[in-house]
Amino acid sequence: MIDARRLRTLRAVADHRTVTAAAAALYLTPSAVSQQLAALEQETGHHLLAREGRGVRLTAAGEILLGHADAVLAQLERAEADLAAYSAGVAGEVTVASFATGISHVLAPAIGLLASRAPGVRLKVLDAEGDASLPMVLDGRADLAVAVEYRGAPRADDARLTRVPLYAEPFEAVLPLAHPLAAEAGPLAVADLADEPWIGPYPGNPCHDVVLLACEHAGFQPRLLHSSDDFRAVVALASAGSGVALVPRSALRGVDLAMVAVRAVDSDLATRRVFAAVRAGADGHPLIRPVLDSLAEAAASGA
Repeated sequence: MIDARRLRTLRAVADHRTVTAAAAALYLTPSAVSQQLAALEQETGHHLLAREGRGVRLTAAGEILLGHADAVLAQLERAEADLAAYSAGVAGEVTVASFATGISHVLAPAIGLLASRAPGVRLKVLDAEGDASLPMVLDGRADLAVAVEYRGAPRADDARLTRVPLYAEPFEAVLPLAHPLAAEAGPLAVADLADEPWIGPYPGNPCHDVVLLACEHAGFQPRLLHSSDDFRAVVALASAGSGVALVPRSALRGVDLAMVAVRAVDSDLATRRVFAAVRAGADGHPLIRPVLDSLAEAAASGA
């Protein structure tokens, strides 16, 4: 018999590529992870991992087992959901990882909805960048993620996750008031900003990827002079005449825009697509289902 706990360990090693990183994600010691993997190899009768530089990679047998592991782990999540639904009463805590704007735009309103429709469900909110929340769900550090599309993200058809689309929002150009294009009407062509100094998020932030993609499609690489993941700081720098920026529309709410011009842009690529994600099979859990429904309602109300 193959121990399902060891399949989770194999999945963590496949995701993180080193025993040390997998151990940290699973809150285990590296020696405990190594012991579980050795036991799994004994159970299967195959070598599952091979050394590769400072890390490890799955062997062909390991890749085969990993494909089955995803299906097994998803089915176990469904079993837990069914058993939880059978139990009398719905009460418990759901840990949700979300980027800051997602917290204010949909997660905080969802908490208000849950208070009336599922008062036994408590949310524990973790502020996490858009590219960090999905790994937290896959590692078991969070039950649900409010995440965005980004380069390197698990694919939409990834068997480990179930996604629920929430909303898509455009990025808007933020220009100093003195900029020649600040007073014009209609959508702004991203290409018209090719020669400008830019203000934007750091590499690794999903919004950085969106800005680069929109600019690349317009035929240029933005000259990023200033970097900040705080959009209030981005707007403040634009107010001071330090450059131009593309900012998600919801991130401009509650920000002092008195000294900048905000203009729509002509690029469909300048869009942030936001979704909720849970481990495959967990979307029917009686604690998680009302959270997903409340998030979807909050997103629809705020669209």
